[in-house]
Amino acid sequence: MPRISAAVAVLLLPCACLADANWPQFRGPTAQGITTARGLPVTWSEKQNVTWKTPIHGKAWSSPVVWGGQVWLTTATEKGDRLSAICVDKESGRIVHDLLLFEVSVPQYAHPFNSYASPTPAVEDGRVYVTFGSPGTACLDAATGKKIWERRDFVCNHWRGAGSSPVLYKDLLFLPFDGADYQYIVALNKKTGETVWKVDRSVDFQDLDPKTGKPQADGDWRKAFSTPRIAQYAGGPPILVSLGSKALYAYEPETGKELWRVECRESHSGSATPVIGKDLVYFNTGHGRPELWAVKPGGSGVVTDSHVAWKVKRNVPTRASVLLHDDLLYLVDDGGIATCLEAASGKEVWRKRIGGNYSASPLYADGRVYFFSEEGKTTAVAPGREAKVLGESQLDAGFMASPAVADDAFFLRTKTHLYRVEGK
Repeated sequence: MPRISAAVAVLLLPCACLADANWPQFRGPTAQGITTARGLPVTWSEKQNVTWKTPIHGKAWSSPVVWGGQVWLTTATEKGDRLSAICVDKESGRIVHDLLLFEVSVPQYAHPFNSYASPTPAVEDGRVYVTFGSPGTACLDAATGKKIWERRDFVCNHWRGAGSSPVLYKDLLFLPFDGADYQYIVALNKKTGETVWKVDRSVDFQDLDPKTGKPQADGDWRKAFSTPRIAQYAGGPPILVSLGSKALYAYEPETGKELWRVECRESHSGSATPVIGKDLVYFNTGHGRPELWAVKPGGSGVVTDSHVAWKVKRNVPTRASVLLHDDLLYLVDDGGIATCLEAASGKEVWRKRIGGNYSASPLYADGRVYFFSEEGKTTAVAPGREAKVLGESQLDAGFMASPAVADDAFFLRTKTHLYRVEGK
């Protein structure tokens, strides 16, 4: 079993026994991109180690989630006027539900690089939670596909399209809305969909554009796509860690009270999910000036000067999250340079060009680190202090969605299909 720090493991214990069977949210049971699965293949192709391959209509970058015998994912038309959820039978690949959830008469603009269904669902026993950002959020009965509740009243100009995925914690469902006009995070009662709390982001966004010297009024400087995290350190209470534009925030999960924030004002459009280490929080700052920061949790107010342990500025991705395993960090930048860093210091251990372009987040599985490219190539690398490629795989279409693993099988979403890939 991969080694997980004791502080993080305490919080993740409720999911630990289900890690092999279910993949309930973006980046899996621990939200760290780590699985305890065994016997997974090192390589595959269209003709090798593919159990089934199911076409998925529309254009969508949301990742699959798995619970019991179901695989859930969302999709949308390319112009964003029809937003759907799809349930696939885990064993056969047969589509069980194809549900049109929302029709949008005048869709917001979404950048062609993004999609109208990029947020990943969250799933638990009997229920599925899907969001498309401001156009709509819904809770579905997993067996019948019927809506239990929906919300369509959250105002947010997503500017380039939505990207933040929902996160479950106790009876709460967390949803960030970081747009060009409004920036806030909400907690809903997962049973009813009612708002428990709503908190505006506290950064003032008054910095000057370094190129023009004028205020950064462009929506890109206010937009963010990141998915929040629950973390717990040194026996303290759980905190909700959320990356917006220009800042990483920590909140009380039950109340939304802001505990502290770290400001990264020269970066914007934070996309990657923060990663929780034993003593540090790691996050990619986003676009503009992409850097990887390691932050000591705690303090009060703005703690940028006192709590940033280290920064790395070279070969940092703008979209893909980093992977933490055995005190080493693994990352791949947008242009295909993979790097391994010491988690404690940020010191580079190795760097290797693996080729391709990357938006999907890496995965640790069965003694390997997997990187998934936009061109459909997967590179398996040995974890540790030596850069060693173990194998390369190729599928017909590329990866924008991050992988899922359940029952010792990969569930891989390309731009056109959902695959079940496993060792034979």
